[in-house]
Amino acid sequence: MLRKTDVVVFDFDGTLSARDSNVEFAKYCFRHSLRPWLFLPLMMVCGVIRWIKPHGLWWRENIRRFLTPEMVKKFAPDFIKAHKRERFGWARERVQAERDAGRKVVLISASADYLIPGLVRDIKFDAVLCSRMNKVKPWKYEYICWGIKKVYALDEWAKQNKIIPHVVRSYSDSKSDMPMMEIADEQVWINRKTGMRKDA
Repeated sequence: MLRKTDVVVFDFDGTLSARDSNVEFAKYCFRHSLRPWLFLPLMMVCGVIRWIKPHGLWWRENIRRFLTPEMVKKFAPDFIKAHKRERFGWARERVQAERDAGRKVVLISASADYLIPGLVRDIKFDAVLCSRMNKVKPWKYEYICWGIKKVYALDEWAKQNKIIPHVVRSYSDSKSDMPMMEIADEQVWINRKTGMRKDA
């Protein structure tokens, strides 16, 4: 039998942490490898396509086509250690406060599965949902957890756990998360630069 459960949802990049982890990881790769530099022409094309079709998938994948499994394995651990410093100071306490109030707390991020779990391993989330990347081609999505697909990911998690989620509150910094925010009783908008709460 399904049980109704209070849930609080958090975005990650710009919400719990400053800067975009995908972008910052790409910059890290540029600093530590020559391979990304060879893909600059393709990245410039992706930049044009992004301007024309901002919600598209093609440019999102190909802009990071330089990534290999070996690069992820080599660079991700040290990047994660460094990027944790970008986390806003209130993040852990806020998540714990929501848990202490008896709510399930779920992180839903568009960032990659080779980054997000490591970046939040020290925070007690009931679930960490993020974009699933191809293991052989880590630049390619198997599931992009972005926009309305964040809601689908939450629904799938709830189904697996035999609950009916009542989203009490959603935290985000981006209008792209509007589908996730609209299912919540309360929308908490965060300024991605300061980490402070702002008006929508």
